[in-house]
Amino acid sequence: MEYMGIILGSLVVGVGLNALLIPNRIAAGGASGIATILFHLWGWSPGIVLLAINVPLLFASFLVFGFRFGFYTILGSLATSLAVEFSQGLSVLTADPLLASIYGGVITGIGMGIVFRFRGSTGGTDILAKLVTHYTGLSIGQALLFIDAAVVLFAGIMFTAEYAMYALIAIFVSTKIIDVVQDGLYTARALFIISGEADKIAAVLMTKLERGVTMFPSRGGFSKSEKTTLLCVVGRTELTRAKQIVLELDKSAFIIVTEAHEVLGEGFAAP
Repeated sequence: MEYMGIILGSLVVGVGLNALLIPNRIAAGGASGIATILFHLWGWSPGIVLLAINVPLLFASFLVFGFRFGFYTILGSLATSLAVEFSQGLSVLTADPLLASIYGGVITGIGMGIVFRFRGSTGGTDILAKLVTHYTGLSIGQALLFIDAAVVLFAGIMFTAEYAMYALIAIFVSTKIIDVVQDGLYTARALFIISGEADKIAAVLMTKLERGVTMFPSRGGFSKSEKTTLLCVVGRTELTRAKQIVLELDKSAFIIVTEAHEVLGEGFAAP
Protein backbone atom coordinates (compact mmCIF):
# COMPACT_ATOMS: atom_id res chain seq x y z
CA MET A 1 0.00 0.00 0.00
CA GLU A 2 2.86 2.38 0.85
CA TYR A 3 4.47 1.76 -2.55
CA MET A 4 1.31 2.67 -4.44
CA GLY A 5 0.79 5.79 -2.32
CA ILE A 6 4.34 7.01 -2.98
CA ILE A 7 4.01 6.37 -6.72
CA LEU A 8 0.61 8.10 -6.85
CA GLY A 9 1.96 11.13 -5.00
CA SER A 10 4.96 11.29 -7.32
CA LEU A 11 2.68 11.31 -10.36
CA VAL A 12 0.68 14.20 -8.90
CA VAL A 13 3.91 16.13 -8.30
CA GLY A 14 4.90 15.51 -11.92
CA VAL A 15 1.58 16.90 -13.15
CA GLY A 16 1.90 20.02 -11.00
CA LEU A 17 5.41 20.70 -12.23
CA ASN A 18 4.90 20.02 -15.94
CA ALA A 19 1.42 21.53 -16.32
CA LEU A 20 1.92 24.63 -14.18
CA LEU A 21 5.23 25.48 -12.53
CA ILE A 22 7.95 24.57 -15.04
CA PRO A 23 6.37 26.11 -18.18
CA ASN A 24 5.70 29.34 -16.26
CA ARG A 25 9.30 29.66 -15.00
CA ILE A 26 8.32 29.25 -11.36
CA ALA A 27 11.33 27.72 -9.60
CA ALA A 28 9.72 26.93 -6.26
CA GLY A 29 12.88 25.95 -4.43
CA GLY A 30 14.50 22.56 -4.12
CA ALA A 31 15.67 20.24 -6.86
CA SER A 32 12.56 20.94 -8.94
CA GLY A 33 13.43 24.64 -8.86
CA ILE A 34 16.93 23.88 -10.13
CA ALA A 35 15.43 21.69 -12.87
CA THR A 36 13.07 24.53 -13.85
CA ILE A 37 15.93 27.02 -14.16
CA LEU A 38 18.11 24.66 -16.22
CA PHE A 39 15.17 23.79 -18.48
CA HIS A 40 14.63 27.43 -19.42
CA LEU A 41 18.35 28.24 -19.69
CA TRP A 42 19.53 25.30 -21.76
CA GLY A 43 16.48 23.15 -22.47
CA TRP A 44 17.60 20.29 -20.20
CA SER A 45 14.91 17.76 -19.39
CA PRO A 46 13.60 18.42 -15.83
CA GLY A 47 13.14 14.70 -15.15
CA ILE A 48 16.73 13.91 -16.15
CA VAL A 49 18.02 16.83 -14.07
CA LEU A 50 16.10 15.56 -11.03
CA LEU A 51 17.50 12.08 -11.60
CA ALA A 52 21.02 13.52 -11.95
CA ILE A 53 20.57 15.36 -8.64
CA ASN A 54 18.91 12.51 -6.72
CA VAL A 55 21.16 9.59 -7.67
CA PRO A 56 24.45 11.13 -6.38
CA LEU A 57 22.69 12.40 -3.25
CA LEU A 58 21.23 8.95 -2.57
CA PHE A 59 24.65 7.39 -3.07
CA ALA A 60 26.26 9.92 -0.71
CA SER A 61 23.53 9.23 1.86
CA PHE A 62 24.29 5.52 1.76
CA LEU A 63 27.94 6.27 2.46
CA VAL A 64 27.08 8.58 5.37
CA PHE A 65 23.97 7.00 6.90
CA GLY A 66 24.09 3.43 5.59
CA PHE A 67 20.98 1.44 4.77
CA ARG A 68 19.17 3.15 7.65
CA PHE A 69 18.36 5.93 5.20
CA GLY A 70 15.36 3.95 4.00
CA PHE A 71 13.95 2.21 0.99
CA TYR A 72 10.95 4.57 0.88
CA THR A 73 13.25 7.54 0.37
CA ILE A 74 14.89 5.80 -2.60
CA LEU A 75 11.51 4.87 -4.07
CA GLY A 76 10.08 8.37 -3.62
CA SER A 77 13.13 10.09 -5.07
CA LEU A 78 13.33 7.89 -8.16
CA ALA A 79 9.55 7.79 -8.67
CA THR A 80 9.35 11.60 -8.58
CA SER A 81 12.18 11.95 -11.09
CA LEU A 82 10.59 9.43 -13.47
CA ALA A 83 7.11 10.92 -13.02
CA VAL A 84 8.42 14.36 -14.02
CA GLU A 85 10.23 12.86 -17.00
CA PHE A 86 7.28 10.87 -18.35
CA SER A 87 4.65 13.55 -17.71
CA GLN A 88 6.38 16.04 -19.99
CA GLY A 89 4.21 17.16 -22.85
CA LEU A 90 1.13 17.73 -20.70
CA SER A 91 -1.01 20.66 -21.75
CA VAL A 92 -0.10 23.83 -19.88
CA LEU A 93 -3.14 24.71 -17.77
CA THR A 94 -2.51 28.48 -17.62
CA ALA A 95 -0.03 31.07 -18.84
CA ASP A 96 -0.80 33.37 -15.88
CA PRO A 97 2.18 33.04 -13.49
CA LEU A 98 0.08 34.00 -10.45
CA LEU A 99 -2.50 31.29 -11.13
CA ALA A 100 0.30 28.86 -11.94
CA SER A 101 2.09 29.58 -8.67
CA ILE A 102 -1.09 29.13 -6.61
CA TYR A 103 -2.48 26.04 -8.32
CA GLY A 104 0.97 24.61 -8.97
CA GLY A 105 1.62 24.93 -5.24
CA VAL A 106 -1.68 23.22 -4.50
CA ILE A 107 -1.09 20.26 -6.84
CA THR A 108 2.56 19.70 -5.94
CA GLY A 109 1.66 20.13 -2.26
CA ILE A 110 -0.99 17.42 -2.56
CA GLY A 111 1.48 15.13 -4.30
CA MET A 112 4.27 15.67 -1.79
CA GLY A 113 1.82 15.34 1.09
CA ILE A 114 0.73 11.94 -0.24
CA VAL A 115 4.35 10.84 -0.61
CA PHE A 116 5.18 11.98 2.94
CA ARG A 117 2.01 10.39 4.35
CA PHE A 118 3.17 7.03 3.03
CA ARG A 119 6.63 7.52 4.61
CA GLY A 120 8.37 8.42 1.35
CA SER A 121 10.43 11.42 0.27
CA THR A 122 10.65 13.31 -3.00
CA GLY A 123 14.42 13.45 -2.52
CA GLY A 124 16.49 16.33 -3.84
CA THR A 125 17.12 19.01 -1.26
CA ASP A 126 15.49 16.90 1.49
CA ILE A 127 18.44 14.52 1.22
CA LEU A 128 20.95 17.35 0.81
CA ALA A 129 19.58 19.04 3.96
CA LYS A 130 20.17 15.86 5.98
CA LEU A 131 23.73 15.68 4.70
CA VAL A 132 24.34 19.35 5.51
CA THR A 133 22.89 18.82 9.00
CA HIS A 134 25.20 15.87 9.56
CA TYR A 135 28.32 17.98 8.96
CA THR A 136 27.20 21.35 10.35
CA GLY A 137 25.36 22.69 13.35
CA LEU A 138 22.31 23.59 11.27
CA SER A 139 18.93 21.96 11.78
CA ILE A 140 17.16 20.32 8.82
CA GLY A 141 14.69 23.21 8.73
CA GLN A 142 17.50 25.78 8.58
CA ALA A 143 19.35 23.83 5.89
CA LEU A 144 16.20 23.57 3.75
CA LEU A 145 15.54 27.28 4.21
CA PHE A 146 19.02 28.25 3.02
CA ILE A 147 18.91 25.86 0.05
CA ASP A 148 15.43 26.97 -1.08
CA ALA A 149 16.36 30.63 -0.60
CA ALA A 150 19.45 30.16 -2.79
CA VAL A 151 17.37 28.51 -5.55
CA VAL A 152 14.72 31.26 -5.45
CA LEU A 153 17.40 33.97 -5.46
CA PHE A 154 19.09 32.34 -8.46
CA ALA A 155 15.72 32.17 -10.25
CA GLY A 156 15.22 35.88 -9.58
CA ILE A 157 18.61 36.61 -11.14
CA MET A 158 18.08 34.35 -14.18
CA PHE A 159 14.49 35.41 -14.83
CA THR A 160 13.14 38.48 -12.99
CA ALA A 161 12.41 39.43 -9.40
CA GLU A 162 8.71 38.90 -10.12
CA TYR A 163 9.28 35.23 -10.86
CA ALA A 164 11.13 34.88 -7.56
CA MET A 165 8.06 36.34 -5.84
CA TYR A 166 5.80 33.88 -7.65
CA ALA A 167 8.10 31.09 -6.52
CA LEU A 168 7.71 32.20 -2.90
CA ILE A 169 3.92 32.05 -3.30
CA ALA A 170 4.17 28.51 -4.67
CA ILE A 171 6.43 27.44 -1.78
CA PHE A 172 4.05 28.93 0.80
CA VAL A 173 0.97 27.32 -0.76
CA SER A 174 2.58 23.89 -1.20
CA THR A 175 3.83 23.92 2.40
CA LYS A 176 0.33 24.62 3.71
CA ILE A 177 -1.22 21.96 1.48
CA ILE A 178 1.33 19.40 2.63
CA ASP A 179 0.24 20.09 6.22
CA VAL A 180 -3.43 19.62 5.26
CA VAL A 181 -2.73 16.31 3.52
CA GLN A 182 -0.57 15.13 6.41
CA ASP A 183 -2.84 16.22 9.24
CA GLY A 184 -6.25 16.06 7.54
CA LEU A 185 -8.86 18.76 7.12
CA TYR A 186 -10.35 18.09 10.53
CA THR A 187 -8.67 19.82 13.43
CA ALA A 188 -9.89 19.68 16.99
CA ARG A 189 -9.15 22.22 19.71
CA ALA A 190 -7.35 21.45 22.95
CA LEU A 191 -8.29 23.59 25.94
CA PHE A 192 -5.99 24.02 28.92
CA ILE A 193 -8.03 25.50 31.75
CA ILE A 194 -6.53 26.71 35.03
CA SER A 195 -9.17 27.40 37.64
CA GLY A 196 -10.09 27.16 41.29
CA GLU A 197 -13.44 25.68 40.19
CA ALA A 198 -11.92 22.81 38.28
CA ASP A 199 -14.25 20.10 39.62
CA LYS A 200 -17.40 22.02 38.64
CA ILE A 201 -16.03 22.91 35.21
CA ALA A 202 -14.97 19.32 34.51
CA ALA A 203 -18.38 17.97 35.53
CA VAL A 204 -20.29 20.38 33.25
CA LEU A 205 -17.95 19.81 30.29
CA MET A 206 -18.36 16.07 30.60
CA THR A 207 -22.15 16.35 31.01
CA LYS A 208 -23.09 19.01 28.44
CA LEU A 209 -20.43 18.41 25.79
CA GLU A 210 -19.84 14.73 26.52
CA ARG A 211 -16.11 15.24 26.26
CA GLY A 212 -13.50 13.69 28.51
CA VAL A 213 -11.47 15.88 30.84
CA THR A 214 -8.03 15.21 32.30
CA MET A 215 -7.16 16.89 35.59
CA PHE A 216 -3.71 17.48 37.04
CA PRO A 217 -2.51 19.65 39.92
CA SER A 218 -0.66 22.89 39.20
CA ARG A 219 0.89 25.74 41.17
CA GLY A 220 1.10 29.39 40.21
CA GLY A 221 4.67 30.58 39.76
CA PHE A 222 3.87 34.10 41.04
CA SER A 223 0.97 33.55 43.42
CA LYS A 224 2.19 30.15 44.67
CA SER A 225 -1.46 29.18 44.99
CA GLU A 226 -2.51 25.59 44.36
CA LYS A 227 -4.96 25.08 41.50
CA THR A 228 -6.02 22.38 39.08
CA THR A 229 -5.35 22.41 35.35
CA LEU A 230 -7.86 20.76 33.05
CA LEU A 231 -7.20 19.40 29.58
CA CYS A 232 -10.23 18.97 27.34
CA VAL A 233 -10.26 18.29 23.58
CA VAL A 234 -13.35 19.46 21.67
CA GLY A 235 -14.41 19.83 18.05
CA ARG A 236 -14.18 23.23 16.37
CA THR A 237 -17.94 23.73 16.54
CA GLU A 238 -17.89 23.03 20.28
CA LEU A 239 -15.16 25.53 21.14
CA THR A 240 -17.38 28.57 21.75
CA ARG A 241 -19.75 26.58 23.96
CA ALA A 242 -16.83 25.13 25.93
CA LYS A 243 -15.43 28.60 26.66
CA GLN A 244 -18.87 29.85 27.70
CA ILE A 245 -19.23 26.98 30.15
CA VAL A 246 -15.85 27.72 31.72
CA LEU A 247 -16.41 31.48 32.06
CA GLU A 248 -19.94 31.03 33.44
CA LEU A 249 -18.51 28.96 36.29
CA ASP A 250 -15.29 30.93 36.82
CA LYS A 251 -14.86 34.37 35.22
CA SER A 252 -11.22 34.47 36.32
CA ALA A 253 -10.33 31.12 34.75
CA PHE A 254 -7.22 31.09 32.59
CA ILE A 255 -7.88 29.40 29.22
CA ILE A 256 -5.38 28.38 26.57
CA VAL A 257 -6.71 27.14 23.21
CA THR A 258 -4.47 25.28 20.79
CA GLU A 259 -5.05 23.32 17.58
CA ALA A 260 -4.93 19.54 17.81
CA HIS A 261 -4.35 18.22 14.30
CA GLU A 262 -4.53 14.55 15.16
CA VAL A 263 -6.72 13.18 17.93
CA LEU A 264 -7.17 9.44 18.34
CA GLY A 265 -9.46 7.74 20.80
CA GLU A 266 -13.06 7.52 21.86
CA GLY A 267 -15.18 10.28 20.37
CA PHE A 268 -12.63 11.26 17.71
CA ALA A 269 -12.24 9.54 14.35
CA ALA A 270 -8.79 8.82 13.00
CA PRO A 271 -7.83 11.08 10.06
